[in-house]
Amino acid sequence: MSNTRIVIALLLLLSGNHVKAQFNTVSCQGNRYKVTVENPTRTTNETEVTPESITSENEKSVPDKVSLSSADTKKKEQVARYLSVCYPLSHIKINSPYGYRKDPFTGKRKFHNGIDLYARNAEVYAMLQGLVIAVGQDNVSGKYVTLQHGNFTVSYCHLSQISVSQGQDVLPGDVVGITGNTGRSTGEHLHITCKYKGYVINPSIIFNVISLYFG
Repeated sequence: MSNTRIVIALLLLLSGNHVKAQFNTVSCQGNRYKVTVENPTRTTNETEVTPESITSENEKSVPDKVSLSSADTKKKEQVARYLSVCYPLSHIKINSPYGYRKDPFTGKRKFHNGIDLYARNAEVYAMLQGLVIAVGQDNVSGKYVTLQHGNFTVSYCHLSQISVSQGQDVLPGDVVGITGNTGRSTGEHLHITCKYKGYVINPSIIFNVISLYFG
């Protein structure tokens, strides 16, 4: 399957059962909201993206004496998160890309079925709304979490901590774990594997879709 077809499939996914996010301007109860993505961390000098924020294009000023209740505030935050996407880390730096490479253990040429991102004790975020379908630990992946987003699955590996449970629903920006060095790893990093209908694909495709629409 070509990258273009996968990107199209990913866009279609975002209007499916497991993911309600939409990349374009959407209508919501009579108001029009523009979705933007910002950085999960609060301060940085680098270009980065965060879970979510939402602004109304026809928002009117509210008198000083009127304030939103905690329930209203929480509801607005939930709506914002349903209409968002998020990078898996607050800083994205690829240490080892998807594809053939020299295996760090054997020195032989071997296919790398995901990407390795630089990380140091960092929170790992769900990129899309989805479902936790697996959590566990083995000798290769170490501690891992696998999320299902429609026809896509995303696995986060070599974690030091897992913050979710199997069967749990997640929203973009929810913390699913903390990066680490468990399993077959030469140093701390976040390994991400993505599959579409069971076939391994380059995780950068999802990153590119996020970047394409949110910069």
